Amino acid sequence: MRECATALRDPELTAQNTAVLNGMRRVAAIDLGSNSTHLVIAEVDPLLCSFSVLVAEKSTTRLGERDVDNGELTVAAMERTRLALRHCRELARSHGVEEIIGVATSAMREAPNGLAFLAELRESLGLNLEVISGTEEARLIYLGVLSGKDFSESPHLILDIGGGSTELVLADAKEARALTSARVGAVRLQRDFVKREPLDRERVDFLRAFIQGSLEPSVDKVLRRLNPGETPVMVATSGTAMAVAALLEAESARNSARLHGKVVSKIELDGLVERILPLTPLQRKELTGINERRAEILVPGLLVLQTAMALLGAKQFEVSDRALREGLIVDWMLRHGLIVDRFAYQSEIRERTVWHQARKFGVDGDRVERVAANAITLFDQTKGSFHDFSEQQRELLWAAAMLHNCGLHINTSGYHKHSWYLINNGELLGYSQSEQLLIASLARYHRRSLPKKRHESWLLLDRDQRRIVETLSLLLRLAAAMNRRPEAVIAAFEARCIGGNFNLKLQPCNATEDLSLELWSLESCAAAFTDSGGYNLSCGLISGAA
Repeated sequence: MRECATALRDPELTAQNTAVLNGMRRVAAIDLGSNSTHLVIAEVDPLLCSFSVLVAEKSTTRLGERDVDNGELTVAAMERTRLALRHCRELARSHGVEEIIGVATSAMREAPNGLAFLAELRESLGLNLEVISGTEEARLIYLGVLSGKDFSESPHLILDIGGGSTELVLADAKEARALTSARVGAVRLQRDFVKREPLDRERVDFLRAFIQGSLEPSVDKVLRRLNPGETPVMVATSGTAMAVAALLEAESARNSARLHGKVVSKIELDGLVERILPLTPLQRKELTGINERRAEILVPGLLVLQTAMALLGAKQFEVSDRALREGLIVDWMLRHGLIVDRFAYQSEIRERTVWHQARKFGVDGDRVERVAANAITLFDQTKGSFHDFSEQQRELLWAAAMLHNCGLHINTSGYHKHSWYLINNGELLGYSQSEQLLIASLARYHRRSLPKKRHESWLLLDRDQRRIVETLSLLLRLAAAMNRRPEAVIAAFEARCIGGNFNLKLQPCNATEDLSLELWSLESCAAAFTDSGGYNLSCGLISGAA
């Protein structure tokens, strides 16, 4: 990955590398599930070894609502699917994709007429969809989640509740330890066991017992693969998890539009389940945050999620909006040699996604890299005197520095506010929801006014986050102020904070360099230091510099 990023910012790119730089590749992935048909159109960057989602479409086709007598796909379900796939094909072709890849899961695996329907789709639509096993489905879900989250050194439990099956994966930064699939899903449960709603307590207890029995083999397998003393991080993906996050966000004053990375506690889930169970189907459809079709199968999906958490002993889960369809893109990249090692790909996901966003918004790569390097140096030189933050906050400062002026993509006026919006609502893979908000806020306050109570960006932060932003945004101000010119003119600097005095001294790249512009720019930060923490900022040259 570092080779990719270096090539991106190297001014002496070879002609071949330049061609690759401009040679984005597009591919479409179709996930034909028991509840929905998903389409993702992705733009693959061969240089950064990454991809971004251009189009994401979903149609509720309900293939899992099979004939109750013979288990075959119904005529109505097949017609819904034909229409959705025709739409997917035309949309993909209109975006100039080089290939459409696709898989069919639980409903097609089990239906007696599933293979015949796939053959018909190949003949009529030219779509070569493959039926995959539950284990392969789990592997692709794992790759999808891997592309959007930093696994770090912790084992992760990935739970994907589909319409006809539920996949449970145990993986860490080195390997997938267990890939499992259970024949229990939201559509299957609704079809087989929910005849009258709201459910009475006896029916709820029966469903929980049935779900537990269905999930226990998968749970036992993943728990056996855990090492003594390990506490895994739980990640939940797909429709039910996204619905839970959306419903809780709708109830929250913060109501963030970004659900990826949101953490939901078992207590919050239990409370939500108790509020949802007494509702009629019509009342569920009126809920803010989910569509009508999801509301129809919400209760069994919630019970699967709740039961899985209880069996796993999980106290919380993190939401991932990446799943099987994104896993298909990663798998395509692996097969085409665009990713050599999926674990090396995942291990640098934060660095790669920041560079991807910087490039997307056309930032000056050389300059922001200097700003980022200076911000990190300031962080290191003043640790223990000006701040006491850890490596985690150091990484967030680097990301904010890399993206601090991406708002210029929209307008030069008040661009720091545009930067906040673009970062907070963008796709920063590998970062949690709260981390993404912190990065956006650091960029927001790297210039102009200090945080004010009326600012939306400030209201969304809790007390600990505000302390981080108040302090580290001052360092980002200095780092940006030292880099006003297109070229580098500062060879080194020394920052010291003693008591209430923050001293910064610069050394020019050559003895004849005039740093008056940089000193003037730095002095403009003095008021922010005084108003924010009562610091006296003084700037000058390292002794002996011209």
